[in-house]
Amino acid sequence: MIPVHDVIPDALAAVLRKAPLTAEKVAFAWRMTVGPAVERATSIELRDGVLHVRAKDPFWRRELERSAAVIRRRLQALLGQDTLHALDITLP
Repeated sequence: MIPVHDVIPDALAAVLRKAPLTAEKVAFAWRMTVGPAVERATSIELRDGVLHVRAKDPFWRRELERSAAVIRRRLQALLGQDTLHALDITLP
């Protein structure tokens, strides 16, 4: 028997990768990847394979930069390897 908590993330990623690429899809993947606190502290926009992330202050920017590799891998798992090539983290 395979535990449900092992199956759901893989199933969600498979469904999400097949959906058309929209701003809502990217926002959902971002929320699932970073959680609600980081989502509230950022705004995002995907352009030409680069996710532009604006952190609300230097603290959040630093935290995002520290976690950028993990965030990118998780987003690629949800959106597809060819969809996201880099993160650009800035302040407003």
